[in-house]
Amino acid sequence: MERSRLVKRLKAHGTVTDEKVLEAMGQVPRHEFLPSDLRSQAYVDSPLPIGMDQTISAPHMVGIMLEELELRPGHKVLEIGGGSGYHAALMGYMVRPDGIVYTVERLESLGKKAEEVIDHLGYNDVVKIVIADGSAGLAEHAPYDRITVAAAAPGVPKPLEEQLADGGRMLVPVGGRGYQDLMLVTRNGDRLERTSLGGVVFVPLIGEHGHEDHSRM
Repeated sequence: MERSRLVKRLKAHGTVTDEKVLEAMGQVPRHEFLPSDLRSQAYVDSPLPIGMDQTISAPHMVGIMLEELELRPGHKVLEIGGGSGYHAALMGYMVRPDGIVYTVERLESLGKKAEEVIDHLGYNDVVKIVIADGSAGLAEHAPYDRITVAAAAPGVPKPLEEQLADGGRMLVPVGGRGYQDLMLVTRNGDRLERTSLGGVVFVPLIGEHGHEDHSRM
């Protein structure tokens, strides 16, 4: 199976080593989250377009981010930039049975499609999709044990810092359009620590606390 071969390659290359992450990537079918004409490329380690100028991240990047989040069963997770829903399904798999993942997507058509796939695969008990400006977070369910942002912000959005629980971890790409630093933000009481995990390339986070929407200019 192509999915299992991809997982074995990621492990063999040392890109992803956490067994729970590898298990999740082996269980959740990436091809289900792709347009039909791209499903044959689902288990190639590269990002792919999903429409509306958005992408599904490369499997190695998804695995790296899942490892850095250090997800555990029972965690309450906030994802910003839900996109295809694939990352949310992986996280849902990892935080079951008592955890929950709220994933916020600003583009209604993408959010509705992701919801259909999530429902079809049976992750709707643990993954909840919200159509909204993700740069503002989702205050009504805060605080969150883990926050992950799948789009690049000009800086760490203040609302997301405020919604991170004590002891929590947040991943957010920070920088301009074209190149960013993947930042790990951790909270210890009132203290926030920020660590750069290296360079990445993500689509821009559009919203009040993100980048301007140039497509409307």
